[in-house]
Amino acid sequence: MRLRLLLMLALLVCSQRLLGQETDSSVADESDDAKVLEGHSFHGEVFDEGPRQAAVLIPGTGNVDFPATCKSAEVQEFINQGVGQLHGFWYLESERSFRQAAAIDPDCAIAYWGMAMSNRDNRKRALGFIAEAVERKGNASDREKMYIDALAKFFEYDPKKEEETEDEESEEDAEKDDAAKEDADKEKQKEEEKKRRQTLVKDYEEILHRYPDDIEARAFLGLALYENRTKGIPISSYYAVDALLKSVLAANPLHPCHHFVIHLWDYEEPKLALDSAAKCGESAPAIAHMWHMPGHTYSRLHRYHDAVWQQEASARTDHAHMMRTQLLPDQIHNFAHNNEWLIRNLIFVGRSTDAVALAMNMIDLPRHPKYNTLKKSGSAKYGRMRLMQTLQSFHLWNQVLELQDSIYLEPTEIEEEQQKRNVLIGMAKFQTGDVLGGCDILTAFKQQLAAVENEQSEAGRKALEKAQQEEKSEKDQTKAADAAKRKFASQIRSLNTAIHTLAGCLHLSCEAFEDAHKELAKVSDFDKGWLAWIELRAGRTEKAIEAINKHVSSNQSETIPLAWQVRILWEAGKQTEAKEAFEKLREVSSDIEINGPIYSPLALIAKELGYDEDWRVEREIPEDFGSRPELASLGPFRWTPTNAKQFKLPDHKESLVSLSDHQGKPVVVIFYLGYGCLHCAEQLQAFAPMTEKFSEAGISLLAISSDSVENLLLSHENYGDEEFPFRLVSDEELEVFKAYRCFDDFEQQTLHGTFLIDEQGRIRWHDISYEPFMDAEFVLNESKRLLKNSPASKESDETPAVTQTAE
Repeated sequence: MRLRLLLMLALLVCSQRLLGQETDSSVADESDDAKVLEGHSFHGEVFDEGPRQAAVLIPGTGNVDFPATCKSAEVQEFINQGVGQLHGFWYLESERSFRQAAAIDPDCAIAYWGMAMSNRDNRKRALGFIAEAVERKGNASDREKMYIDALAKFFEYDPKKEEETEDEESEEDAEKDDAAKEDADKEKQKEEEKKRRQTLVKDYEEILHRYPDDIEARAFLGLALYENRTKGIPISSYYAVDALLKSVLAANPLHPCHHFVIHLWDYEEPKLALDSAAKCGESAPAIAHMWHMPGHTYSRLHRYHDAVWQQEASARTDHAHMMRTQLLPDQIHNFAHNNEWLIRNLIFVGRSTDAVALAMNMIDLPRHPKYNTLKKSGSAKYGRMRLMQTLQSFHLWNQVLELQDSIYLEPTEIEEEQQKRNVLIGMAKFQTGDVLGGCDILTAFKQQLAAVENEQSEAGRKALEKAQQEEKSEKDQTKAADAAKRKFASQIRSLNTAIHTLAGCLHLSCEAFEDAHKELAKVSDFDKGWLAWIELRAGRTEKAIEAINKHVSSNQSETIPLAWQVRILWEAGKQTEAKEAFEKLREVSSDIEINGPIYSPLALIAKELGYDEDWRVEREIPEDFGSRPELASLGPFRWTPTNAKQFKLPDHKESLVSLSDHQGKPVVVIFYLGYGCLHCAEQLQAFAPMTEKFSEAGISLLAISSDSVENLLLSHENYGDEEFPFRLVSDEELEVFKAYRCFDDFEQQTLHGTFLIDEQGRIRWHDISYEPFMDAEFVLNESKRLLKNSPASKESDETPAVTQTAE
């Protein structure tokens, strides 16, 4: 293994020299490098994670100029690109750009500063990068040194202290049992962070004292002042920070700090960010988050059609980038957040079909334990949440029942998610006339509540008995029993909410409106428009009108509340008020699907009022909306898997194996780093016993090695007396490794990879890392899920976009 590592190091040194690069000093010590594990970085642990494939220059990442001491114009371009990506919070790609700069010029100190800036929320990695910057800052300009020193001070970088960190952490771990001390430590850390942030502000100001024309220092200062608000340091003057950022824009009207202007005014006075909202995407069109940000401003101002345009532009840009670079969707910062917010705004404007389609696409996306599961705030959780919200908001009850056994609403072991699913299905059954089916679900909830209440009572009894045995005071006995019972409080509240919802729907199915309203009024998040209509049917007209008017006032420009208001006012005999409400609805009606259950009851009212059968009004583009490209030019509305690259490789018997051999049948392909890699051997040992289970699911296994054909024999021999259960093939030239991105372009070494390729030859799931993916059970289960019928991922990429376009 030592020989293999030295050979790989020699390859790295030779490749750098061929490229005209000098060898990084951290590669020179063979005694250290001999300890490096296969796939791990030669430069240390912080370089293991993050992007390890080369960056390219991407047009549209921000018009910035950040002069750096470097050996070529190409390095400077990557530095500028990285800074622009920092301004757009595109941290994965900014780190990639700075890594590319360092790969070309290892002595460029500011490149490592940029890597640290890309990891501001990951102090451990940031410290590793800033250490590299400090080590090289002798090569940098005085201005660059000030940036590096400011960030080193912010992260409290101290070479001597870092050597002691491991021992200090182990001592702290031993004290974690002391909850009071832990809380005190957290408060102390918060106060220390405040001081560090205030010092960073002063350091940016020191840069400006010396270099008053450095508009990047002004931009970073504006960002720091805004971010301090989120850490307990109030902004003393929003207008002062705005003026600072506007001084950047005066010098560079399309600087990406438009992003920071939007954040600054988001919760304060969003209308003051309208100019930046119009220009933000244009200032860095390759960065999806820069299209997303104006959606904040437009949403706050209840301009939901404009918000939808921005968020759809963001989704399309992200989808295009992910499909081009084979990134997993949730590896991109804020991707899931943008798409779930887009779905919310699609609901507001009445685009039910697109809201359902996008939510289903989020559920279709590949899941990964690190990025995206039903328990994390990723696409899976958000997609399921927004799908259920959309189906319920638009009363798409038949679709609920169609999807209940699909991957989109499948049962789950996560109790909270399962409750939401069953409530939705119960509502759908009651609303479609299956009263007995609904009652079965309601009964199950009541039985579950009774069981939990019994557990609660028993826990309280045991806690009381224990306190009595310990001869505690009567007051402490009561406290102990109450504390034991409180552990069940959240579960009981949740079950009661489910029961009130379904009991209300049961009464509603029997047209017992009074009883229905009594139950549903206890459900805090029940649709207030629907609840007001039920109250009207219960005979309380004035209260119903008061409730719907309040609901519309609290949810301005949302089409569903307005639709309920029109119905309630009309049915209450308030024709004049109903017409006024209808006119307000028509003002935002351009994208409403008028034949859906929520809007179709308005057809007779529209006829009575003399409107056309299609009573919607085409929307005019606001003058302050700015210049916008065609949405389709930015990327597809949905993410779809990309085609796997074809290959033909020899096995240990020199028989050729190709990807086309698996056509019509899915295959899991494992890239491993030769028989000498212990972790790879462990991965093969983990997957080999699962071969039959994969086969039962219709999935083949195949492993591609960096070994020669001869050395493949050793992998077979290492398995034991039995024949290895799936094919191993050789990619000694590493062409397939590179084609599948299982290769570190910066250090010229192979990486571990695991891929699911479906029967159509598309990559449905993958993991590329410095370590092999060991959880074979997860890969099997995720493969089964992804390979189920997935209509949302197989339809055309191009769902009709928003009707508004502007040139």
